[in-house]
This record gives sequence, C-alpha cells and structure tokens, in this order.
Amino acid sequence: MSELPPSRFFPPADRADADGLLAVGGSLSPPWLLDAYQHGIFPWPHADFDNPMMWWSPDPRAIIDFDQFHVPRRLRSTCRGSKFELTCDRDFAGVIHGCATAAGREHGTWLTPRMIRAYLRLHRLGHAHSVEAWHQGALAGGAYGVAIGGFFSAESMFYRVSDASKVALVALVGHLRARGYQLLDIQQLTPHTARFGAREIPRSEYLQRLAHAIRLPVTFGRQLEHSPL
Repeated sequence: MSELPPSRFFPPADRADADGLLAVGGSLSPPWLLDAYQHGIFPWPHADFDNPMMWWSPDPRAIIDFDQFHVPRRLRSTCRGSKFELTCDRDFAGVIHGCATAAGREHGTWLTPRMIRAYLRLHRLGHAHSVEAWHQGALAGGAYGVAIGGFFSAESMFYRVSDASKVALVALVGHLRARGYQLLDIQQLTPHTARFGAREIPRSEYLQRLAHAIRLPVTFGRQLEHSPL
C-alpha cells in the first residue's frame, strides 16, 4: 500500500476540521502548490480575498473514475460532431481567465489575480494544463487543472457557447485515460459532475490512491489524445 511522505509545509490532511479547512497562510509559489496537491490539499481563498490563503482537504473527496465516466446521449452526439475544435494547452491563459469571468462569476470568484498568476506559473513549469473548445475560431469553453505523475486535479471550467465546457470535460477525461492517468480529482461533488458519474470517496482512500498515482511515469503530452466514449 502506497503512503505519502510528510509534507514540507502542511500538517497531515487528517487534521483538517469538519469543513475540510487544514491551514491558513503560506505561499502560492510552485513549491507550496505542488507540495499541497501531492498531499491531498488545495488552496481556496476566503471571501475576503485580502486575508491569508486558506488550504483545504475535505472528507469525503470527489473524484471521477475513468471506467465509470458517463456521457449523456445528446452530449455524446455533440462530441462526435464537428461543432467544436478541441485542443490542449493552446491557450491556457485564455481558459483560466475565462473560468474567472464566466457567467455568474462577474462579481466574485475564487480565481483571484494572485491565484491566476500562481496557476500560470505552474503551467509554465509543465504542471498545469488546459483543454480548449473552439467554435468558429474563437475560444468557446475549456477546462484546466494540475497534473503530477498519474494524478490530475480538475480545477475549473467555463463556456461561452452552449455545451463547450461539457465537451471540453469529455475531451479531458478521454485524454487523461489515453495517457494513463489513474486519479482524477474534482475536489467537491456537484449535481453537474454527478451526472457524469462523479462520486465521493473517504479521504483516507483518496490519499492512498493519490500516493500511488503521483509516482507513475505519466506525462500530459503536447497533443490531445482520445479514447472511446
């Protein structure tokens, strides 16, 4: 059974409170972020964004199992059509800014400027990646997340054209499966992700699976790959 080594910066994840809050403060530098994700921890700022950063490790944890991923019939048809062009890492900055300014987030989003800068740094280092859906030459939607070994943490997605974010999610899952990823973390379950087969597992199980996944010699690649729907 794989186990995670102690974190350089954080207490053990099982010390998080009932809401999942583990720590307050610290830095959004790449060493801090990578250490956090490798130990089942992620940043989520307080509603008052001038406050110190807050770090979370909720129990249970939401994931998408690749072999249980469900694509609704209508969306499956859209994915097989030619409405969208799909790419990866062509416009990471466009995707993360799209997530920050998506409909309903105009007056407040956890993707603050310092969070965006932090993920852009991870992208330049090869640890954050995006999938883009293009419609008539314009960025119509996308999704992005953090990758370490065979682990991927899906952070956010957005759309400007109907179904674009869903198609990007399907493409992301297919790409990760084709590349050999073993754990797809979505942090918290929502009605939207539940429709795709997402589920919750105990944090203890999540951490065991994480310890195994991050050690795998898996890379994201430069071209979007596909696996059968």
